[in-house]
Amino acid sequence: MGVVIPMRLADVAAVTGGRLHRASGDELVTAVEFDSRKIVDGGLFLALPGERVDGHDFAAAAVDRGAVAVLAAREVDAPTVIVPAVARTEGTYLADADPDGSGAAVLAALAKLASHSVAALPDLTVIGVTGSSGKTSTKDLLAAVLAPSGPTVAPPESFNNELGLPWTALRAGADTRHLVLEFSARGPGHIAAAAAAVPPRIAVVLNVGSAHLGEFGSVAGIAQAKGELVEALPADGVAVLNADDPLVAAMASRTRARVVTVGRAAGATVRAEDVRLDAGRARFRLVAPAGSADVALQLVGEHHVGNALAAAAVALELGAAPDQVAGVLSAAAPASRWRMDVTDRSDGVTVVNDAYNANPESMRAALRALAALGTGRRTWAVLGPMAELGADADAEHARIAGLARELDVAKVVSVGCAAYGVLTAVDDVGGAIDLLRAELRSGDVVLVKASRAAGLDRVATAILDQRQSHEGTAVSS
Repeated sequence: MGVVIPMRLADVAAVTGGRLHRASGDELVTAVEFDSRKIVDGGLFLALPGERVDGHDFAAAAVDRGAVAVLAAREVDAPTVIVPAVARTEGTYLADADPDGSGAAVLAALAKLASHSVAALPDLTVIGVTGSSGKTSTKDLLAAVLAPSGPTVAPPESFNNELGLPWTALRAGADTRHLVLEFSARGPGHIAAAAAAVPPRIAVVLNVGSAHLGEFGSVAGIAQAKGELVEALPADGVAVLNADDPLVAAMASRTRARVVTVGRAAGATVRAEDVRLDAGRARFRLVAPAGSADVALQLVGEHHVGNALAAAAVALELGAAPDQVAGVLSAAAPASRWRMDVTDRSDGVTVVNDAYNANPESMRAALRALAALGTGRRTWAVLGPMAELGADADAEHARIAGLARELDVAKVVSVGCAAYGVLTAVDDVGGAIDLLRAELRSGDVVLVKASRAAGLDRVATAILDQRQSHEGTAVSS
């Protein structure tokens, strides 16, 4: 739940431009929630439309569970702040489920509420992260390296859209020192709007790839959108930019803030030297103006070096020492589910569940991690479709299949995606589960990777559940 600085309902109405309905205005709001099942006493329920249900229909149930009021776009049978209509923004996550614009109105009001709450916290540092891939892993590393310096709030999972970002911001309270936010976009102006509502003082741009290429039309369009985050920085802010990505490095000219570069490039402000892999996990020397220290990541995949450098740069800017940062990075385990989540079965099979999201860049990183982790073992890549690639979709899928061959992945299985053109193809999740149950053998390493909508997390869960029911408890690494 989003826990707000306590506010009278009349003040909520004033901040959001709404009007009171069946309420006195003296009701005290202490939390904000969009799931009526998770409402707590003092909660303000967000009446949002969904693919199957409309939150307005659950207003009374939310009050029965302890909500003091509802934030809604129309009158409901409950104490309510009714917010004004706004113009719908194309490309938002709610677009298909919001034909009357009621969701857009509630989200606009939520953004105003988050803006008001954050502005009332003068000791809070807001850190924004964007990039085509790696946002959630970097967010988790940031939360870990900043925690020793003070209470830190970061989103659970990938709460990075028009709902998740302000909801997360509302969890910051008077004692919070760091607020870490993921900024995502499905079109031009989305990041700029979010950053206007909750302005960052430190912005991290990880990379520019082809995620959401279908929406933006070109990689240049994606770069333009990602750079909106550094454009939002104040003059006394800090832009942390990936020196190894030319499109990101070029964003230095788009910000008035001080620029800190990260990467393997010799001129990077915070850089990794002597990078090597140990069972798929990266080790390197962290080098920064404040000193250097050795890092031994527990996260699988060489791509996490860049994520770790970005997190380190922010922590160093906020006063942490290099050896402290290195120690936290070396101890950090996966914090968000289905992202290079490695589990060893008792029969020697290793399952890598990376089924939360997929784009060409993260696919390539995952396959390289599989090859490194599976050295000397038989490797499987169970791949579902990559979404939102537009006209380049078939070519990008074929390139991923080609990389799997180059990396000598022994078994490539496509699930419901003919575009990979691989020899082993199954129609659906059930087919993939049946194949793996029949053919997996001791010592195999299995990567499960696809865009979230494909539901391939069920493949990883099934082959682990089968083992757990017959062979004992998993050993997570």
